[in-house]
Amino acid sequence: MSVWQYIIGAAIILVCVGLIFLVLMQESRSAGLSGAIAGGADTFFGKGKSKSREKVFEKLTKILAVVFFVLTLGATVLFMFMY
Repeated sequence: MSVWQYIIGAAIILVCVGLIFLVLMQESRSAGLSGAIAGGADTFFGKGKSKSREKVFEKLTKILAVVFFVLTLGATVLFMFMY
């Protein structure tokens, strides 16, 4: 294995661990239909959207998901043509 495979593999693992951590740190949304009936309306207007920590977690999750996708796709294409 080349050095690039180790570097990209380690980067993918770190992004995966970060993504898992961020997803687990986020608060759960309303529980399906029962949440919509029993009180999903109050979460729409500000209960969950006003928290800056949740917005940061959502933004970081999206960024890490894109980084994971690009790293994985790039590694696949790169290593496909290396050998």
